[in-house]
Amino acid sequence: MSNIIYIGYEFTVKPLQPAVEILIAELGYAGFESFVETETGVTAYIQKEEWNEDILNDVQILNSEEFKIDYTFSEIEQTNWNEEWEKNFNPIVVDDECSVRAPFHEKPDTKYDIVIEPKMSFGTGHHETTHMMIQHILKNDFEGKSVLDMGCGTGVLAILAEMKGAQPIDAVDYDNWCYVNSLENVERNNCEHITVVEGDASVLEGKKYDVIIANINRNILLQDMATYVSCLNENGTLFLSGFYNDDIPVIQEACEKLLLKFAEKFERNQWVALKFLN
Repeated sequence: MSNIIYIGYEFTVKPLQPAVEILIAELGYAGFESFVETETGVTAYIQKEEWNEDILNDVQILNSEEFKIDYTFSEIEQTNWNEEWEKNFNPIVVDDECSVRAPFHEKPDTKYDIVIEPKMSFGTGHHETTHMMIQHILKNDFEGKSVLDMGCGTGVLAILAEMKGAQPIDAVDYDNWCYVNSLENVERNNCEHITVVEGDASVLEGKKYDVIIANINRNILLQDMATYVSCLNENGTLFLSGFYNDDIPVIQEACEKLLLKFAEKFERNQWVALKFLN
């Protein structure tokens, strides 16, 4: 698979809040897929093949008189990603129980400590969707359960699932960079029950799981929902994220048509993570 090139936008925002939260939400709707908050604003990334020169036309906050927002943008090759992350990647702690950090960060006093090198794959815990999926995993029983982490990114959710006793675990991503990075992070965290697979929903044929974690985006979720449900064991659990609060009705309708029952919602800066039961 050929290397994916990203466009990186550096936004300087004054005042920072609530402008940064609004900006991230609007950029997400425009197609940007990863964000790093900085001391002066936010850095946003979008795949070059998804980018066009009018990409910011519908980002209304840029025209707001309440905030001053300036930006620059440039292409970012994957080979530069480690440098970018080392400049911006700070350790996080979710619910005082799970930490996500790079090897060069000091080890915190948490029950679950995940060490990753993010590179050009997403899912570090900084983005709202990954953060909320970590919350779901922390709150639920994974002991002895078979798990699918669909759209695994860095592999952080699969790694946490194993730390909570899940096995076996499949971590799947169509992006070669994510696949390679997940393999590295699985090894780095001494995981023994995770199989990393490069591919899309087509690799799931004949598979069955007690728990499916899918943190992707609304369109892919809707496209592949029937496949996920066909892979879900009786009394299984499906966790979904990668979309906004406004997207809940269409997601919930698709799940209910497949006889799933809504169980719980986490919300963070307009992003949501939902739990459904089979």
